[in-house]
Amino acid sequence: MSERIGKFGLQVDRSLYDMIEREALPGTGIASDTFWKGLSDLVHEKGPKNRALLARRDALQATIDAWHRERRGRPHDAQAYEKLLREIGYLVPEGAAFAVETANVDPEIASIPGPQLVVPVMNARYALNAANARWGSLYDALYGTDAMGDAPQPGGYDPVRGARVIAWARAFLDQAAPLAGARHADVRSYRVANGSLRADTADGEKALADPSCFAGYRGDPAAPSAVLLRHHRLHVEIAIDRGHAIGKSDPAGVADVFLEAALTTIMDCEDSVAAVDADDKALAYRNWLGLMRGDLVEKVAKGGGSFDRRLAPDREYRAPDGSAFTLKGRSLMLVRNVGHLMTNPAVLDRDGNEAFEGLLDAMCTTLIALHDLRKQHGARNSTSGSIYVVKPKMHGPEEVAFADEVFAHVERALGLPADTVKLGIMDEERRTTVNLKECIRAAKRRVAFINTGFLDRTGDEIHTSM
Repeated sequence: MSERIGKFGLQVDRSLYDMIEREALPGTGIASDTFWKGLSDLVHEKGPKNRALLARRDALQATIDAWHRERRGRPHDAQAYEKLLREIGYLVPEGAAFAVETANVDPEIASIPGPQLVVPVMNARYALNAANARWGSLYDALYGTDAMGDAPQPGGYDPVRGARVIAWARAFLDQAAPLAGARHADVRSYRVANGSLRADTADGEKALADPSCFAGYRGDPAAPSAVLLRHHRLHVEIAIDRGHAIGKSDPAGVADVFLEAALTTIMDCEDSVAAVDADDKALAYRNWLGLMRGDLVEKVAKGGGSFDRRLAPDREYRAPDGSAFTLKGRSLMLVRNVGHLMTNPAVLDRDGNEAFEGLLDAMCTTLIALHDLRKQHGARNSTSGSIYVVKPKMHGPEEVAFADEVFAHVERALGLPADTVKLGIMDEERRTTVNLKECIRAAKRRVAFINTGFLDRTGDEIHTSM
């Protein structure tokens, strides 16, 4: 039987206790007793309401099951069924009109469209790969996949396929940031003059058809090592290196084209992992800590050798006017907590019951995210001062309101301003338009986005950002 440490009525498994005490708390400014008392109060005050909400789920399901059993063999009566769902409160009435203004939301969620990844936080290599997928090589993506219509053949480098990749990428540039009177395939060199991008071709100097697409550069303006373009608020970098294996044979010296890709990543403590005890929870929290501090490292074995995989640094550029600026080198990271349903033996309450895992996640993942909020230098996850938690498998507005209560408690316990923690709401069961609207009302200024549970034509879930 594992050793347990008593803290304010809680019995905490030693492995989780040591991880919090030795790794998570140092650097946050939060005293040990402040944290453990806050967790104890959360478990003991909110645990009974958590159980009541789960009992409410069971009661609803039992009533619905009984209704269907009574009508077995009959044609489905949609009107009668809807009447039942409204009577028992499964479908909620629509309230009065309201407005929600969520403050301090990072642009990756508030205003920039882009893909989102979900990755198991317990796998450090996957987590690092996903965070670093903010930028990716278009050349590699085209060459190594079937994006051009066929997959690469086994063996060494195929120059014919390589030429197709380069032609495809040039055609993409013609769409994203076209030149006036020329194609990017015609360019012999790029340079910056008087704050504008110039492309030298056999037919003379050309400019962008839309000069606002030029976002910046790196290196000497007369012979830049990178040209930064902007399209639909996302960035494209043309990497120029005439000494590179690809660049040396390219007329313009283009070695690669990098795309700003995965803007956000959900670091998942829920569906994609199996955290069944304190050791598992400690590992999940340790990796989340490394991501928030920026020092997570994983040794990767490949091709008979090995190397250390780390988080990508921010990317440095010069604006068209020559002033320096940076773009994030990694995706905005959200953490998906466990839903209201699960318990975990990592922590027992004063009566010996396993603590609800969602309550444990709320307190621990928020504590760990303080390492990002309180950074004095280096790359930041949130530049707006927010923490992003995805809360899954909630059933209706009452459970969303409970999640809001939980994080309000966590914020008070850790001395954070109200609504520092932003929620991605996932109502995957009772997902009608009215229910989702009332979920937003329940979350108030904490809601960052809604996962509707509906699929688009490609099979991807539809998110609505605030």
